[in-house]
Amino acid sequence: MAYTEQDLVTMDSIIARYPRKRSAIMPLLHFTQSRDGFITGEGIELIAKKLDLATAEVSAVSTFYTQYKRKPVGEYHVGVCTNTLCAIMGGDEIFSGLKDHLGIENDGVTADGKVSLEHIECNAACDFAPVVMANWEFYDNQTVQSAKDLVDSMRAGKPKPPTRGPDSLPTWKENSAVLAGLNDGRSAEGVQAGEPSLLGLKISKKGAKG
Repeated sequence: MAYTEQDLVTMDSIIARYPRKRSAIMPLLHFTQSRDGFITGEGIELIAKKLDLATAEVSAVSTFYTQYKRKPVGEYHVGVCTNTLCAIMGGDEIFSGLKDHLGIENDGVTADGKVSLEHIECNAACDFAPVVMANWEFYDNQTVQSAKDLVDSMRAGKPKPPTRGPDSLPTWKENSAVLAGLNDGRSAEGVQAGEPSLLGLKISKKGAKG
């Protein structure tokens, strides 16, 4: 799909945020991903042209970070943490259960294009283990059954809301635009920090008062 004049204007506005143009590589990759659903050759060439870089430099960044996908993913991209704590708490069982339930393997996409699945090394939410993410939004304290219910809700077109974050689950493309730095006006929605994350702060404040 050809890039529109508005797309080019948006890319220029992203570049203008940085004192050095090349610093805009990552947000521009997120932006092109928000349009196409994944990083395309056309997107890489356009970014390189905009930033006066070799296409190899842009491609190198897009292949280094796992948030950038080089092939289509689902409308809802589900990541299951399989790092130590989440794995011990049930992450391995959740990942295995979802593979069987969806009939796909790691990095697979369902035939309807609704859900893709990926094992992730860490979702940076160990206090809520086991954790599942969908389009980088948190679903905390999951079980095999709750994870199956979650992906079923996505395939039905009525995804369950995240545990923390926005009141409803954005699509993969919508959250890619947010990661590019485009404001979706939803930063104040939902729970921002859960009770386990705030426990240490509460204890420290109590100690200070004592």
